[in-house]
Amino acid sequence: MRAVVQRVDKSVVIVNETVISQIGRGLLIFLGVEKGDQEEDADYLFEKIITLRIFEDGQQKMNLAVSDIGGQMMVVSQFTLLADCRKGRRPSFTEAEEPVRAKALYEYFLTIAAARLKDVASGEFQASMKVDLVNAGPVTMILDSRKRS
Repeated sequence: MRAVVQRVDKSVVIVNETVISQIGRGLLIFLGVEKGDQEEDADYLFEKIITLRIFEDGQQKMNLAVSDIGGQMMVVSQFTLLADCRKGRRPSFTEAEEPVRAKALYEYFLTIAAARLKDVASGEFQASMKVDLVNAGPVTMILDSRKRS
């Protein structure tokens, strides 16, 4: 499972010209599910993300996690994170999980996030979305549940 984590001042998801979710200060997570991923991959990534100290303290040092600041979280499914661009010019998505299993793991991730954070928003699985965001910093991290050591 791969995640692109962005520290944001705000983020909005739009589907068919309608705002379906939005957050203020917090984390925007683009989440891709890879073939073979399990709930333990989601557990690992979520724990890593919620404890990442990427928000500044009073001395302007990145020492605070999203929960420390009372921040919000938005999770958007993005299978294109599993793109293989090594050959040719058209990305291959053969390593992305099939939609039914990917949706189940995406929803599992949302469930564990909602159990730990007050404000969790999401995109719409398999929808064509527009994501409007203000990246604060900018701060962007890439995490992969298969690269734990």
